[in-house]
Amino acid sequence: MKEYTKEQLVDALVAEWEYLCHDDYDPQDPTPEEYRKEMELLTVEELIEETSTDEGYTLDDFMENHG
Repeated sequence: MKEYTKEQLVDALVAEWEYLCHDDYDPQDPTPEEYRKEMELLTVEELIEETSTDEGYTLDDFMENHG
Protein backbone atom coordinates (compact mmCIF):
# COMPACT_ATOMS: atom_id res chain seq x y z
CA MET A 1 0.00 0.00 0.00
CA LYS A 2 1.23 3.46 -0.86
CA GLU A 3 1.63 6.15 1.75
CA TYR A 4 -0.66 9.17 1.37
CA THR A 5 -0.34 12.59 2.95
CA LYS A 6 -3.09 14.11 5.04
CA GLU A 7 -3.64 16.68 2.29
CA GLN A 8 -4.04 13.96 -0.36
CA LEU A 9 -6.56 12.11 1.79
CA VAL A 10 -8.55 15.28 2.50
CA ASP A 11 -8.56 16.21 -1.20
CA ALA A 12 -9.78 12.73 -2.16
CA LEU A 13 -12.52 12.69 0.49
CA VAL A 14 -13.73 16.13 -0.63
CA ALA A 15 -13.72 14.96 -4.27
CA GLU A 16 -15.79 11.93 -3.26
CA TRP A 17 -18.13 14.20 -1.26
CA GLU A 18 -18.68 16.50 -4.24
CA TYR A 19 -19.37 13.47 -6.45
CA LEU A 20 -21.88 11.98 -4.00
CA CYS A 21 -23.63 15.31 -3.38
CA HIS A 22 -23.90 15.98 -7.11
CA ASP A 23 -25.94 12.80 -7.52
CA ASP A 24 -27.94 13.06 -4.29
CA TYR A 25 -28.11 16.70 -3.20
CA ASP A 26 -29.53 17.48 0.23
CA PRO A 27 -29.68 21.13 1.36
CA GLN A 28 -28.81 20.03 4.88
CA ASP A 29 -25.48 18.53 3.77
CA PRO A 30 -22.38 20.59 4.45
CA THR A 31 -20.89 22.43 1.49
CA PRO A 32 -17.62 21.03 0.10
CA GLU A 33 -15.78 23.85 1.92
CA GLU A 34 -17.48 22.98 5.23
CA TYR A 35 -16.78 19.29 4.67
CA ARG A 36 -13.10 20.07 3.95
CA LYS A 37 -12.82 21.97 7.25
CA GLU A 38 -14.32 18.98 9.09
CA MET A 39 -11.90 16.57 7.40
CA GLU A 40 -8.88 18.80 8.13
CA LEU A 41 -9.55 18.34 11.86
CA LEU A 42 -9.11 14.56 11.62
CA THR A 43 -5.89 12.56 11.96
CA VAL A 44 -4.51 10.53 9.05
CA GLU A 45 -5.85 7.37 10.72
CA GLU A 46 -9.33 8.91 11.07
CA LEU A 47 -9.23 10.09 7.44
CA ILE A 48 -8.39 6.57 6.29
CA GLU A 49 -11.34 5.30 8.33
CA GLU A 50 -13.58 7.89 6.61
CA THR A 51 -12.75 6.32 3.25
CA SER A 52 -14.59 3.13 4.32
CA THR A 53 -11.96 1.01 2.61
CA ASP A 54 -11.10 -2.62 3.36
CA GLU A 55 -9.53 -5.63 1.67
CA GLY A 56 -12.19 -5.62 -1.07
CA TYR A 57 -12.02 -1.89 -1.83
CA THR A 58 -8.57 -0.76 -0.81
CA LEU A 59 -7.26 2.68 0.04
CA ASP A 60 -5.25 2.56 -3.18
CA ASP A 61 -8.51 1.91 -5.08
CA PHE A 62 -10.17 4.84 -3.30
CA MET A 63 -7.27 7.17 -4.08
CA GLU A 64 -7.23 6.05 -7.71
CA ASN A 65 -10.95 6.88 -7.98
CA HIS A 66 -10.98 10.15 -6.02
CA GLY A 67 -7.39 11.27 -5.45
